[in-house]
Amino acid sequence: MKTGNALRLICTCCLGAAICLMVISPGARAQESKPQLTVYGFAQLDMGYDVKRNNPEWFDVMRPTQLPADSHQYGTDGRWYSGVRQSRLGVKGSFPTPLGELKTQFEFEMFGVGVDAGQTTIRLRHAYGELGQFGAGQTWSPFMDPDVFPNSLEYWGPSGMVFFRNVQVRWMPVQGDSRLTFALERPGASADAGDFADRIELEGVQGRFPLPDFSAEYRMGHPWGYVELAGIVRYMVWDDNNSDQYDLSGNAVGWGLNLSSNIKISKDVLRLQVIVGQGVENYMNEGPADVGIAKNAGDPEKPVKGKALPLLGLVAFLDHAWNDTWASSIGYSQVKITPSDLQAADAFKLGHYALANVTYSPVPMFMAGLEFQYGQRQNNLDGWKFNDYRIQFGARFSFSGVVVGS
Repeated sequence: MKTGNALRLICTCCLGAAICLMVISPGARAQESKPQLTVYGFAQLDMGYDVKRNNPEWFDVMRPTQLPADSHQYGTDGRWYSGVRQSRLGVKGSFPTPLGELKTQFEFEMFGVGVDAGQTTIRLRHAYGELGQFGAGQTWSPFMDPDVFPNSLEYWGPSGMVFFRNVQVRWMPVQGDSRLTFALERPGASADAGDFADRIELEGVQGRFPLPDFSAEYRMGHPWGYVELAGIVRYMVWDDNNSDQYDLSGNAVGWGLNLSSNIKISKDVLRLQVIVGQGVENYMNEGPADVGIAKNAGDPEKPVKGKALPLLGLVAFLDHAWNDTWASSIGYSQVKITPSDLQAADAFKLGHYALANVTYSPVPMFMAGLEFQYGQRQNNLDGWKFNDYRIQFGARFSFSGVVVGS
């Protein structure tokens, strides 16, 4: 055999082997790995003193939207609070399959919201699974960047942050430190009828969502951290079911852009985010209505119309490690809503949020700390501002264990 032919044969065999490895190796590696089940969570005590006051259903968190909208709301200043509602339990599974690793997560905590607001009760956080490039269930929206959340003791977190776990189906064509994700999410919105809330013409107006929300994110990872851009678009409809002379039906498109980053500085992390959009307030950590009513001059049949409310959110926090046992977090966040022209004078317009803490962790599974929190609410038109100040102590006892299958 000639030398050239021999070399071509060797190269052809090597190329064929490489192709075989690329095709077979993912499944082969998956079969060689073992199933794993990780049980994790923590028990956490929170107690502190609220110098001012807020909605009693949200007694243990700092939420600008839940601060008083007038001088008589929520009673008298000065309240002590205690609870264990942050306590959490979760299970993660990892199972090898011929199609790659099957990942699952089921997690709940004891912090009641919605009809259970203010209660210590089971609340689902994650019920999610993924295989290869596809995932489905309830987990973080791609529009959200959970890595922006600071190391705070306060549960609710920055007011200007996108924060939403949603039911979704997603496609993840790029995974790892850099990633690309697309998702169809469960739609949902709120509506603020303002001063016209009690008018009979609006009693039969009902919201409808013909399409899922569409979200996407792209994260570019670097040794120093990452930069992420996420977006969302949604279609909202409201139908007038009344049989009168008015037609209050309408529709709106909501959208949002979310730019975020983590920047590593030695042992510290700088967490940054800015969001702009309209009609996506329910994806925010603090957001009132997605849609408000506005004047529609010159149309006697449709005297008012719905308007997707514009928003701006800002987050800037620094997590600092003093040494191996002592750490601090300090930062500021803001959420600004532009109300429509017919919303109430006391409708929420602007919220400020800030905190500073010191935490102590002498062993890996224990943390305790002290934190100062500040919040402010500003109303739409009546000039009302309300400042709240809190001191909170927290102690967290964590656990984690891995069960490896055969």
